[in-house]
Amino acid sequence: MIEIHDTIQFQQAEPSVVTLGKFDGLHRGHQKLIREVLRLQDMGYYGIAFTIAPEDSPALLTAQEKRDLFEAFGVDCMIRCPYIPEILGMEPEAFVSDVLIRQLKARYIVVGTDFRFGYRRRGDVKLLASLQGKYGFRLIVMEKERHDGREISSTYVKEALALADMELVNALLGYACPVTGVVEHGKRLGRRIGMPTINLIPDSRKLLPPKGVYFSEVCSEHFRCHGVTNIGCKPTVGGESVGVETYLYGIHEDLYGKTVKVMLKTFRRPERKFASVDALKAQMQQDIAAGRLYFGIT
Repeated sequence: MIEIHDTIQFQQAEPSVVTLGKFDGLHRGHQKLIREVLRLQDMGYYGIAFTIAPEDSPALLTAQEKRDLFEAFGVDCMIRCPYIPEILGMEPEAFVSDVLIRQLKARYIVVGTDFRFGYRRRGDVKLLASLQGKYGFRLIVMEKERHDGREISSTYVKEALALADMELVNALLGYACPVTGVVEHGKRLGRRIGMPTINLIPDSRKLLPPKGVYFSEVCSEHFRCHGVTNIGCKPTVGGESVGVETYLYGIHEDLYGKTVKVMLKTFRRPERKFASVDALKAQMQQDIAAGRLYFGIT
């Protein structure tokens, strides 16, 4: 997959199908748009996912996580359009004519029913529909996906995340909620008490569930395993910044400096401060034993 960012000069040569949105979370509703893009890709059109959102705001996915998912889905190209006045101040029809048609050679535009664009969000699907004949593209508007009778949205996912309802989060996303980072050196407490862990420092803009212990799936380029993950500050040992610390079942290799993805499956318990390291160790042993039961590890 090609990724384009930090430019508004796109220079696409082939006729394309373009889907547009913030794509925060790339949830099942977004994936419905992507499946339509892939269908048209198979017919010979160049598939483009055009994203525009302020990258300094809290988000369900980091830029890299979003890129990885678009690549896994099979889209030809992801555009991370800069969130700048030259784009935000464009009148909707100018955005269609100058960006989608002239630069991206869009023959199909795929959006959701509530899609808005252009200066002060004046553009909508009604305007796009009215411009089809003038600019020679076809508009495809996809209805919302629903879960338990409610429309799936990034807001819905964030609400579930704030409640640590990982089963609902993952049902809305259509995949397990990831936290990706490079393994860093910690205080090595887990190793000293016989339960070694890996430590990630998440992107400061990454939206995380409440502090606590979660059962997780962990993967890197070379392995995939189950884990028990603590998100929090490790108050028992005087931690301050929020980190993601994971005990891995059956993996003992040196992972320092490696990129690892921790996918949160279910909430186990809140983070709390223990009276002593021995009390923390006893609780960690209980968490690890409970994880074995959850995952069916013998």
